[in-house]
Amino acid sequence: MFYFSQLNKRTAYTMQNTPELLNFTRAQGKKVEARFGAAPMSSDGGALVLGEVARRTGITDKLAACIKDVRTAGMVDHSYATMILQRTLQICMGYEDADDCDHLRHDPVFQTAVGRAPEAAKCALSSQPTMTRLENYVDAKALIRMGYAFVDNYIDSFAAEPPMVLLDMDPTAVTVYGDQQLRLFNGFEDEYCLMPFHVYDGLTGKFITTVIRPGKTPTAQEIKSVLKRIVRRIRSRWKKTQIVLRADSHHTKPEVMDWLEANKVGYVTGLGPNCRLDEMFAATIAEARLRRDRTGKEVRMYAAGWYKADSWSRHRRVICRVLAGSMGLDTRYIVTSYEETGAKFLYDGVYSDRGNAELMIKDHKTDLGSDRCSCTKATANQFRLFLHSAAYVVMHELRSRGLAGTEFARARFSTIRLRLLKVAARLETAKRVIRFTMPAVFPLKDIFTKAVAAISPLRV
Repeated sequence: MFYFSQLNKRTAYTMQNTPELLNFTRAQGKKVEARFGAAPMSSDGGALVLGEVARRTGITDKLAACIKDVRTAGMVDHSYATMILQRTLQICMGYEDADDCDHLRHDPVFQTAVGRAPEAAKCALSSQPTMTRLENYVDAKALIRMGYAFVDNYIDSFAAEPPMVLLDMDPTAVTVYGDQQLRLFNGFEDEYCLMPFHVYDGLTGKFITTVIRPGKTPTAQEIKSVLKRIVRRIRSRWKKTQIVLRADSHHTKPEVMDWLEANKVGYVTGLGPNCRLDEMFAATIAEARLRRDRTGKEVRMYAAGWYKADSWSRHRRVICRVLAGSMGLDTRYIVTSYEETGAKFLYDGVYSDRGNAELMIKDHKTDLGSDRCSCTKATANQFRLFLHSAAYVVMHELRSRGLAGTEFARARFSTIRLRLLKVAARLETAKRVIRFTMPAVFPLKDIFTKAVAAISPLRV
């Protein structure tokens, strides 16, 4: 039988002053009051699950191993592994700013999730100044190692070598309001911004890597630089896996296509329209218009042909998709290395699913706040981007493994956080046990229990 203390040393600070009472409307003649303080509690009980997910993926430990620690061992209160895990879990729970570290360093759930007993003498987590010093300490060499660590983590996430890897590559605008290195004014965005690359596995949604870069259309050299490192790393481990690039027309550059073909990487990428292409597929466009006028219904037609732009080294296969509807004609083109595959399949079955990458970026950027690039140094902002990427890895693993078969199997990260992870947890401690009690009326407790079982098998 365990005997739990109702008040311990770690929570005494909450009782130093009489908490202010909050008054509400009476219920059946009785006064309704509330106050902050009393027993040690947290509103982020789901961070316990995320801590287990992070340990399963190993991503935070891999990132920490990339940083050379020159601090005096006896003077260190917070290891890099603990700091990165703390920051990752806080980002997952919606606390994307380093300032949040000051408010959460005494939270018993976050302390326990990173492996610190809440009642211990030195259980407080890193403060904002400590976290900010780490952000500005990491140098370019460590960041390169971290980039490879993410690719290795992606490869390690597969039980066996997959037959194909579909690389979804896309830059996204990150608006900045200071003097950040690499910031540029982007006319399309009408803002000063950075525009980092994001690369995901288009078949599984798993994160592969991200690279910070100036706020402009990517050059061929930038695209090749990222692809070279990813392809080289994948092929060092997987000899038979077919690698395919799927991207929009910004990535369809002659030097890039030449490199892809020379390195046996397939591609299905967008191609900007021009008068030569319109003339080449004029018969298909005219027929689509005629069928729409005849039937009064929307018509989709596909065609394929061989095309060579003046800057291309050779002829390549181009797919034309024509949509004739009530709003007029919409003609789109893609270029591909697949010379025999059906045009409709390549466009609708492969290229159109590129929209999933936008959902992945939304999870990464909107739900996890990866657009918080407020540091002056580009290296510090790249490290921040990696911290938010670690949070993506953790949340994706929770969704794909812990929540498989549930209503949250395809939910946005923000939905999972709000409905499942934001749950109250009350701390009770004894000599050998740290116990958290959660509400009995929590409506999703069965799904929460299932997720814990799937992520962290019972240990005694």
